[in-house]
Amino acid sequence: MRRETMFLKIAVIMLGIPVAALSVLLLPWIARDAAQSSIRMAYVIYGILILMYISVVPFFAALYQGFRLLGYIDSNKAFSELSLKSIQKIRSCAAAISIIYLFAMPLFYIVAEIDDAPGVILVGMIFVFAPLTVTVFAAILKKLLKNAIDLKNDNELTI
Repeated sequence: MRRETMFLKIAVIMLGIPVAALSVLLLPWIARDAAQSSIRMAYVIYGILILMYISVVPFFAALYQGFRLLGYIDSNKAFSELSLKSIQKIRSCAAAISIIYLFAMPLFYIVAEIDDAPGVILVGMIFVFAPLTVTVFAAILKKLLKNAIDLKNDNELTI
């Protein structure tokens, strides 16, 4: 089991590296570029960038909880309340990210109107629906895990 979880732990780390690089390198470059463009566009882009920076916090919190969940699996605590709490925190973080970008949708609409690029709205919708999918998946996984924990506890009581 350790080999599979090691692969997943590396995958979690590899998910975090591009987001950290984006936050440190690319987003400030976009902010500088927006400051040199029109003032009307700069305020909208700054709003989107602020919301992106805010969304990084729950993203890394969810990655940390995923890493902890894999640790619970390694230590044979996969069917425990600890893993249930980790899944709940991942669900909450994904929901928070989705809500943050839902509030950013009017800003994406303004950018699409100014640049005459309706595809920008679709990009904004991806930022809303991808974490929403993770939220729904985590809710289903939480329910399944809760049922498995209940069955395990019932099984332990009968033996």
